[in-house]
Amino acid sequence: MITSRSNPTIKAIRLLRQRSERARTGLMLADGTQLVGEAIQNGMEVVQIIVAPDRVRSPFAQEMVRTAVTRGAQYLEVSDDVYESLTDSEGRQGLSAVIRQRWTPLHQVRPVQGHTWVAMNAVQYPGNLGTMLRTLDSVGGAGLILLGHCTDPYDPAAARASLGAVFSLQMVSTDQESFAAWKRQWGVHLVAADLGATLSYREAAYPEPAVLLMGAERDGLTPEQKELCDTMVYIPMVGRRDSLNVAVAASLILYEIFHRSQVPAGQ
Repeated sequence: MITSRSNPTIKAIRLLRQRSERARTGLMLADGTQLVGEAIQNGMEVVQIIVAPDRVRSPFAQEMVRTAVTRGAQYLEVSDDVYESLTDSEGRQGLSAVIRQRWTPLHQVRPVQGHTWVAMNAVQYPGNLGTMLRTLDSVGGAGLILLGHCTDPYDPAAARASLGAVFSLQMVSTDQESFAAWKRQWGVHLVAADLGATLSYREAAYPEPAVLLMGAERDGLTPEQKELCDTMVYIPMVGRRDSLNVAVAASLILYEIFHRSQVPAGQ
């Protein structure tokens, strides 16, 4: 059992709280039975499984530990004190894992009917990103395309907010020029939410394959991104606020697209 917070392995794991270290290593730290379980069940590579044995008592958690070790993960048994030094989440459950990130190059993405994608421009808040991933998963979406300098979907806060959807969806990171070329190559119907649009999201058509483009929390979409879009929609509002949280806005439109896909033709 590792009992020292200064243990070199523990110090290396703790550094994964920092984005720069996650980017350097291609790893992330998942904390909690649900998040670790989602990673394992979705076939993510578990590099290390970290267990505070007095806290890991549920049969599911124990099964996940066995599965991870069987697949080649290093088993690290740690004291409660060491475990607490690794996580800042509430309700610590005694189970964490170092996971290898999984990214899909944009050129490998083949958009098909029934598989909705979301592209996000320079989203900054992990909670917004995670919430949007959770909704995208709930409507059977395919994945997320991050444009520009976005927050990290493998940030612990984003992963927790996604309830593990970050492990079941494809993650893509690219630049605006490559995204525009990909959109034209595959004939994707690009829909964007914008305050200046004149078409309600309930009135718009959503030809497949569709990609929903959402702007940054503060600055929205760039002029170049607006020019690239096939359809621009707005969400009607009657209160004093002039905009919605980006994750909430994305959720409304995603469910509208989902609803259209469930309604038989002609209805």
